[in-house]
Amino acid sequence: MDYRRYAVSRRQKQPLLDFMLSALGRCGCRILHHSGAEEAPFRVTFETPDGERMGILAYAFFANRLVTRNRPADEHRFQVKYGPKTPELHPLWQDSYALYTTLFLGINPEGGFFVAADPLVHSPTRFFISVEFKDEPVARVLDQGWHAWERQTRLRSGLEEPVEIMVGGIAEHFLSYVRFERAAKGLDSGHRALLADKIGELDRFRSEAGRASVESFGESWQLHRLAEEFQLSQAEILDLIQSAPRLKMAVRGWVAEEHLVRQLTELPGVTECTRIEAEGRPDVALSVGGRRPILIECKNILRSTYADGSYRLDFQRTRAAKSDPCSRYYTPREFDLVAACLHPRTERWEFRFALTSDLDAHEKCPGRLSNRARLDARWIPDPLPVIERALAG
Repeated sequence: MDYRRYAVSRRQKQPLLDFMLSALGRCGCRILHHSGAEEAPFRVTFETPDGERMGILAYAFFANRLVTRNRPADEHRFQVKYGPKTPELHPLWQDSYALYTTLFLGINPEGGFFVAADPLVHSPTRFFISVEFKDEPVARVLDQGWHAWERQTRLRSGLEEPVEIMVGGIAEHFLSYVRFERAAKGLDSGHRALLADKIGELDRFRSEAGRASVESFGESWQLHRLAEEFQLSQAEILDLIQSAPRLKMAVRGWVAEEHLVRQLTELPGVTECTRIEAEGRPDVALSVGGRRPILIECKNILRSTYADGSYRLDFQRTRAAKSDPCSRYYTPREFDLVAACLHPRTERWEFRFALTSDLDAHEKCPGRLSNRARLDARWIPDPLPVIERALAG
């Protein structure tokens, strides 16, 4: 395996490795092999209770709650560091063969819980950085055994980072976390949160109904539920995955785009509706009555809402150019309208549409669109009036 290894103190890091090995054991797993605590990240292979062999590569750090000057009193954190502090960027390794699942987490061995962040969002990372979280989600983790929540940070420039979904659990849910991270690789924040909530529901069902009752549903039940959720036939799901290379990494909006294209294709006067297969370009090109193509960006909403119940859209790119932090935000010229998919919240493949020129400007980045989009009266379920306005403009 070609991942970068770091020499660490066996004495200091042994409790982190012990927590994960013990947690897997409590989940009924049999450890096949693991690296020593003197080398990070930790590599573990194991066999699950149902005979599946899995591997993890864990970038694990101590999570604690220390009172620090000028920091909130209810703050927990884990410090990401291997070796001395340098300006160097460190990639978090991902297995191209999908045999190993990469974990990026803080562990509190005394408290008996872990808190994890998205390894793709944090790669590459610097040493040292801190990942902070509050008392409230920790209390929910300890009370419920599994909990997911949103975390958003600010850059030194005052600009907001994209919303990140954190998950936490106790030792008995560690195998569920590994499976979650394997399935969530590459998901947008809305669907990462939805998947985390579904895993929490399934774990609660297991504890209430018993393992035998869950397993009695079998693989056909799981596939049926997936087909029901996507509102596509089982054959259509498999064909879609095979035809979309990006989907093999994760959903990344492909299912949403498929439903969007189907909905737009049925509109009167549409002569062509196609996906745009290019990185950094809008998602869909739509032609109506032979007029110029309309460019559409498809985005999934966040799972949590504003206090008044209105839907939220974290409307920005995951990354920005080093020389221009504002490049993470879109410009009005990049596409004509936005289609916001409501599935992470409603679990139905439905959309709200808005003209790009109607969206709010960013407060600190001239010529850019705000990353905080509230789905208000500007967003409507019928795309035709929005398309006509775009063509008229």
